[in-house]
Amino acid sequence: MAKTSIKPAVHGSLGFAGRVVQSMLDEAGIVINGSNPWDIQIKDPALFKQILTKGSLALGEGYVDKKWEVEQVDELICRMLRSSLAKKTGFFSHQINRLKAIFFNLQQKSRAFQVGEEHYDLGNDIYEVMLDPRMVYTCGYWNDAKDLASAQENKLELVCRKLNLQPGMRVLDIGCGWGSFAQYAIEKYDVEVVGVTVSKEQAALAKKRCAGLSAEIRLQDYRDITEKFDAVVSLGMFEHVGHKNYRTYMQVLNHSLKPGSLALLHTIGKNHSTPGVDPWISRYIFPNGEIPSLLQISKAMEPDLMVEDLHNIGPDYDKTLMSWFRNFEAGWEQLQNNYSERFYRMWTYYLRVCAGAFRARDLQLWQLVISRGDNSTYRRPFY
Repeated sequence: MAKTSIKPAVHGSLGFAGRVVQSMLDEAGIVINGSNPWDIQIKDPALFKQILTKGSLALGEGYVDKKWEVEQVDELICRMLRSSLAKKTGFFSHQINRLKAIFFNLQQKSRAFQVGEEHYDLGNDIYEVMLDPRMVYTCGYWNDAKDLASAQENKLELVCRKLNLQPGMRVLDIGCGWGSFAQYAIEKYDVEVVGVTVSKEQAALAKKRCAGLSAEIRLQDYRDITEKFDAVVSLGMFEHVGHKNYRTYMQVLNHSLKPGSLALLHTIGKNHSTPGVDPWISRYIFPNGEIPSLLQISKAMEPDLMVEDLHNIGPDYDKTLMSWFRNFEAGWEQLQNNYSERFYRMWTYYLRVCAGAFRARDLQLWQLVISRGDNSTYRRPFY
């Protein structure tokens, strides 16, 4: 990537901390107070010192507090992550987060419902505005899809085909959200679904949306599941499990599968196995979250489970997140009486930062089809 030149007058007016930050941004082609849509516009020069000590935490908090602006947050983040900047910086707040993840089980059972209360229970009105009509809060599959609704239908269909669902099967949905998969699988494949979630708001709306269908929605932690099923699906829940519990999760998966049956794990993934998560995302969006690596997932599966198929649709999450962002922006007028402008800035920053991370291929989205090693007929469906 070519570096963007910096005018001496602009560079000299930044102060020492600002010049240090600019020298770091040079590698990403980002100019402080520059004219490109991804160039950061500084409103409070005190932010420079905060960025140097607190990294992405200060960057996110500064945006919410209007200390800086940018036209395209997603492209700014994409350019930062594609450059060597991300690999060279080791901010204090990031190190603290990693140490906490190493020494403490932040996703222990006593904390299981925290993410439900702080994120998924924010208000169903937000998600009804932001998501597609089925309310799917995971990556869509944009193969030949023209809009978000069809991309999510594609994804649900892909999942059902990969699991080879048949009429009468009893399916477990770990992290069932607002019941989108349960509705689709029951209507299209005539199965029964047991869905579990740690969100009271999700459970209440899922029960309402699945009324009259062969679905049972439970407010339950995955570690309390004891029955066996003909298939297991988990869409966008594994990001809340934490590396200290990956092995426990896989044991639950193993014990929940009947002989010859399949599970599908749909999860965001990262390219390295370092514990911890971005400190701003952890503090303000997903408490106790942690993104797994392939190494961590495969190690947790040993020796009971095996991967039948691995599919990376990570680039599709960029499109999904930007669709959510546009829907949220378009629906803000009907939400603003219930939520503050500060929340608006926090939420739009979250959606666009994540889109930028997927665009840069810093994050992945994996679908793993998993068996206990006793399924000898599996073939990935062409879809």
